[in-house]
Amino acid sequence: MRNQQTYQQYTGMGVAVTTPFINSKIDFGTLAKLIDHKIDNGTDYLVALGSTGECNLLNEKEQKEILAFFVQQIDGRVPLVAGNFSEIYTGDVIDKFDRFDMTGIDALMISAPAYVKPPQEGMYQHFMKIAEHTPLPLIIYNVPGRTKSNLEWETTTRLAHDSKKFIGLKEASGDLIQTIHITRNKPTDFFLTSGDDELALAMMANGGEGLISVIGNAYPKETKKMIDLALKGNYQDAVKIQHEFFSIYLWIYKEGNPAGIKAAQEILGFGSKEVRLPLAALSQESYDLLKNEMERIQTVF
Repeated sequence: MRNQQTYQQYTGMGVAVTTPFINSKIDFGTLAKLIDHKIDNGTDYLVALGSTGECNLLNEKEQKEILAFFVQQIDGRVPLVAGNFSEIYTGDVIDKFDRFDMTGIDALMISAPAYVKPPQEGMYQHFMKIAEHTPLPLIIYNVPGRTKSNLEWETTTRLAHDSKKFIGLKEASGDLIQTIHITRNKPTDFFLTSGDDELALAMMANGGEGLISVIGNAYPKETKKMIDLALKGNYQDAVKIQHEFFSIYLWIYKEGNPAGIKAAQEILGFGSKEVRLPLAALSQESYDLLKNEMERIQTVF
């Protein structure tokens, strides 16, 4: 299942796409525009129903509708990764595979279990059991800020070597030393991508191959250019782009994701900043400061 073609599909910039709402209902019209906006501006692949897409605030019927819509709207133009299979109990992940139509989906992204704080051996067995039953290639997602369980580098590389069902890792621990251990010890056909916009270049300078972006929802063209420059080894110009966006990173994450990026999309004319409870929309003070920074960026690019 793991090969050079699969590896290259996820080298570059992916975008974790938001789920737009109107009065708490999915706004499919805006979602179509968001999908096309990413693809038309060079995004290499899309991630549907991740944490940025408020997956855990959608019921299963809505998740199925969104995935079907992504498949239809993408129409084979870029690979599609589904992120809605990160259940706590291993058996629930496997059972969920049988309830979803995987047609048109290229890979699944699954995080370490949240809340229960399993040991490393428990996480290893969790992922290996999922690998036995998965209908598609798997991208491991390490995001201890959300799960409170860090998948340590020894466990990640053990998984990557023990099953070819694992094709890559989205690493969002913020630990660059852990990243270096992974790049030194992973299989050559197992990709490593950043889950944090702010750390993407630092991770790539240490052997990473790209970014699954949040800010790419609003600025896919500029973010794609930054990642492509880094892939070519031109960090001097890539860093210039990142530095221009650093103050925007501050405001889109200040009150949590996806509240900030949804506000940025609204400012650009892509739907509403609305999120579902218990999340809250970006405060007016932060919204105004974000808008000021976005107006400044317009004069730069």
